[in-house]
Amino acid sequence: MPTIWPIRHPFRFVVFFVLALVMVTGAWTVFKPLPAGVDVSGDWHALPEVHFLRDITYLDESEQRRYDHQIMDAMFDMIGEAETFLILDQFLFNAFAGEEGAIKRPLSHELTDTIVARMEENPDLSTWFITDPINTLYGGVVSPQLERLHASGVTVIQTRLTALRDSNPTHAVWWRLLWRHYPVDWGPHLPNPLGPGRVPLRSYLDLLNFKANHRKTMVLDRGGELWGMISSANPHDASSAHDNVAVIFNGKGVGDLLETERAVATFSGESIPAWSEEHVADHASREAGDMRGRILTERAVERAALELLDDSEPGDQVMLAMFYLSSRPIVRGLQRAHERGVKVRVLLDPNKDAFGREKNGVPNRPVGVQLHRAGISVRWARTHGEQFHTKMIARLGRDGEATAIIGSSNYTRRNLRNLNLETCIEVRGPASDPFFQDVLAYLTQVWTNRGGRIVSTGFDAFDDVPAWHHALYWFQEVTGMSTF
Repeated sequence: MPTIWPIRHPFRFVVFFVLALVMVTGAWTVFKPLPAGVDVSGDWHALPEVHFLRDITYLDESEQRRYDHQIMDAMFDMIGEAETFLILDQFLFNAFAGEEGAIKRPLSHELTDTIVARMEENPDLSTWFITDPINTLYGGVVSPQLERLHASGVTVIQTRLTALRDSNPTHAVWWRLLWRHYPVDWGPHLPNPLGPGRVPLRSYLDLLNFKANHRKTMVLDRGGELWGMISSANPHDASSAHDNVAVIFNGKGVGDLLETERAVATFSGESIPAWSEEHVADHASREAGDMRGRILTERAVERAALELLDDSEPGDQVMLAMFYLSSRPIVRGLQRAHERGVKVRVLLDPNKDAFGREKNGVPNRPVGVQLHRAGISVRWARTHGEQFHTKMIARLGRDGEATAIIGSSNYTRRNLRNLNLETCIEVRGPASDPFFQDVLAYLTQVWTNRGGRIVSTGFDAFDDVPAWHHALYWFQEVTGMSTF
C-alpha cells in the first residue's frame, strides 16, 4: 500500500501548510469584512448652524512665529456647556513633547482638566472618551490623562484596531499569526519612539501595523440640541502649533455622527446609548436654510472627493490644502479637473518636520512635482517645526454654489481605503454664506500670505526631488510600509 504524501514527505507538508496559512492570513488581513458602521456616507441634512474654524501659524514680517488659533478653545467652551451627554473621539492625546525647547501648549492636560471640571460641575453628565492605543504605546506605558479621566467617571474606550483591515499586510500577517500573542511585558525595553523613557518590544511590534483610529470628533448636547465638531486637530501637546481646520454644526446630521461613534464603541467592546429620538425630532422641526451637510467616514471620503473633482466644470475653482497627499485616484482626479479647465490650486505640507525629527519630503514633494508638471499651481506651507496639518478640499462653483470636505482624513491609501478610521463632513451651500466666506478667507490667507502673515511659499522652494524619492513614494503607497 503506497505511503500517503504528507507522511512520505513531512517536511514538504509542513512547508506547504505554513505557506498556505500565511497566504490565507494575508488575504484575510486585506479583504476581511469591515465592522458594522464603517465606511459611512450619511444622508444630507440641513445645517441650521455651521461654523468654520481654523488654526493658523505664521511668520510675521520680522520672521517671528505667531499663532492665530481657534479650534481647541472652541472645543473647551463647548465641553463647558455639555448637559447630559458628551462623546469625544481623539487620535493623539498625550504629552509626549518631541523636540525639547519647542513652544507648545499643554493641550492634553487642558482637555483633561476641562472634562473633569465639567463633570464635577454637572454630575448628570455621562462622558465617553474614545482614543487610539498609540497613546499608551499599545499597552507599553501608562497614560496619566486617560487614567485621570477614568478615575473621574469617564468611560475610556481604546479602539480595537484588530477589527479593521491591515494597511501593512507584510508585517500584519506575522503579527496576527505570532506577534499578537507575545506578552506585552516580555523582552527587551527599547527607546520610546514618541517621548522619554523606554517601552517593551511588543509596542514596536504593534506600531509597525501602521493603522489607527485617526478621528478627531466630538458630540454633545446643549440647550436640548445635539452639536457636533469634526476637526483635523489633535489635543496633543507636540501638535499644538500645527495649522488645522474644523467644523462645528448642529441639526440631524449630528445624529449620524453619533451613530458612527457608537459603532466604534461597539466593536471595541463598549456601548454608547442612542440619543433620544424625541430630541432629534424636536430639533428637526426647526431646521431650515440653504446650508446642508453629510457625514463621511473612511472610503466614503474618497468617493465624495472624487465626485467633487469629477463634477467640477470649466470656470469652477478647486483648492486642496493637505498634510499628506499620495492617493493615485485623487492625483488623477486633480489632473482631470485641470485638463477640463477648472482652476486647481494645491497647498501641501513639505513633509520636512515631525516633532523634532527631519523628514525626507515623501510623499508630498514627489506628488507636488507631478502636479506641477501637469500644469497645476502648487505651493508649500512654510513650516518651522510645526506641521501644516490641514485636511480639506473646497470647490467654488461659477454658479455661486460651494462645497467643502473637512475633517481628519489625509488623502492617502491608508486614510481613504478603509484602513484607518476617519471622519469628515461635506458641506454644500451658497458661496455667499458666512461659513463659505470664512472658508474662502482662510484659503486666500494661506495661499497669498495676505496682510504680511507668511504661511506658504512658492513651488521652487522644494522642487528638487531625487528620482529615488518618486520610487520610494510609489512603493510605500502601494505596499503600506510607511507612516503616511
